[in-house]
Amino acid sequence: MDRIVKETVGLRPFRPSGPRVEAEQMGNKLIVHNYGHGGSGWSLSWGTGNVARNLVMATPERKIAMLGCGTVGIATACLLQESGCEVTIYTKDVPPNVTSNLATGTWSPASRVCDPAVAKPGFEDIWKDATLFSFRRFQFLLGLNDITSWVDEYSVRKEAPGATEPTGGGEQFDIEGLIPERVRLSKKEHPFSADYVTRRSNMMFNIPAYLHHHLQEFLAFGGKVKIREIKKVEDIDALPEKVIVNCMGLGAKPVFNDKEITPVSGQLSCLIPQADIQYKLSTEGANFIARKDGIYMGSNGILGNWDTTPSREQTEKVVTILQDVMKNMRG
Repeated sequence: MDRIVKETVGLRPFRPSGPRVEAEQMGNKLIVHNYGHGGSGWSLSWGTGNVARNLVMATPERKIAMLGCGTVGIATACLLQESGCEVTIYTKDVPPNVTSNLATGTWSPASRVCDPAVAKPGFEDIWKDATLFSFRRFQFLLGLNDITSWVDEYSVRKEAPGATEPTGGGEQFDIEGLIPERVRLSKKEHPFSADYVTRRSNMMFNIPAYLHHHLQEFLAFGGKVKIREIKKVEDIDALPEKVIVNCMGLGAKPVFNDKEITPVSGQLSCLIPQADIQYKLSTEGANFIARKDGIYMGSNGILGNWDTTPSREQTEKVVTILQDVMKNMRG
């Protein structure tokens, strides 16, 4: 516990029907919505950003307002710049003081992305297109100071895991062959005492460096950032741009009266980095991932919880579970 240097709680913007990516005319403003990604915002940021870009490019306007400065907003802003748009980001906060900084940082394009029972018709096809676009984009970021990299991911369990609820992190959709499949390891292939151990390679995002890189790139290409909190529709009416891209996440709930969107809170506890730990591990009730800025432990997801106060009890629970896994490793 003495190596824990930070505890945070992030709120994932979950919409049972799936992310809202569509255009809406509001008076003399066209609002292009791109929010509500649940736990898949990092992974889908470029893909749904591309959908939003196409909606913007269908208009004659090229001076665009962007609401929000998290990973979805920054990715969408960069894509719009690539298409010749002049983009101004209006935001209450900039990294590291945004929700995107409180994420785990792994490739998980279907994590809490929707509830399949109520998802909008055709959503899975939209999700596949967005996932493929994002995946290709991330491949171009590999090697850039490790802002994106591949990491080994181990699942250590007593038995094969069953299906989980969408709000609990269960990945309901998949594209076969996009990333390496999980491979069950024999006892000779791993040091853990558990009976069911799998390994696969997965992508990881080094969040602080990643957000810094893309925000600086956005500014270098002439983008502007203005610190301005958007609390109501009238604040949008006051903006000079006619086309507004809404990447506000949970902030969109009061502004656009979205009754569907709700938070799923997740707590992370950060350990000092260790050079000998360069992988991700998940087990019943806990997981960790080693990033450049620390080893992040977590696993809980509480639907409808707005409280961002870290719980020491939750940290101790996760630490105990992970310590048991490590203590029972074979030498």
